[in-house]
Amino acid sequence: SSFLYLRSHFGSSAVCNCPVLRFVMFNARKKILKAKGAAPNELEEEVAKALFDIEVSPSSEIKAELRDICIASAKEVEVKKARGDIKAVVISIPYKHWASVRKIQGRLIRELEKKINKRHVVLVAKRTMLDKDFRKNNPGMRIRPRSRTLTSVHDKILDDIVGPTEIVGKRTRVAVDGSKTLKVFLNPKDKEKDNLEDKLASFSSVYAKLCNRHAVFQFA
Repeated sequence: SSFLYLRSHFGSSAVCNCPVLRFVMFNARKKILKAKGAAPNELEEEVAKALFDIEVSPSSEIKAELRDICIASAKEVEVKKARGDIKAVVISIPYKHWASVRKIQGRLIRELEKKINKRHVVLVAKRTMLDKDFRKNNPGMRIRPRSRTLTSVHDKILDDIVGPTEIVGKRTRVAVDGSKTLKVFLNPKDKEKDNLEDKLASFSSVYAKLCNRHAVFQFA
């Protein structure tokens, strides 16, 4: 984008001195929901601007849905592939916005991948996990909600990662050395959609990064 070109070649002052880009970045920053005082990183600014561009594009079919959608964070994950390593962009969405994102997940990913240097884009909801000692920090909570357990959160992250396709089966394989590999089977009807078959390695790398677990994805 013009913003990234100016900043990389001429520094932040070039952006500050351009009224149009100042206006764009001011509005794009509204698409980032960070903790008070936390500054967005360069990738988060790039994603926010891409979201804003899609939202204001006259030809966009999802502009109305994007109006109230923000991101919580964005980071890159290395993906090792036989044809050469690539990077996937993992975008975390505030949980309160996730239901809206889920409805347009496939279309939003397609539009973002056109704008973010053709890297694979993975959208996940920002979820809060509570450990077994949750009462120390939550004295008013007697029972830990099942949705906040490690198992439940990891299962939901798995569903998020593969969207917009869906998981139709799972199997855990235990090796001789005791290591475990989760085999995840995806809906075969979606095999030809949105270049999903080329993203299987990205799904594995993102899941390993977020959950510290090894998983292999394939179509049933």
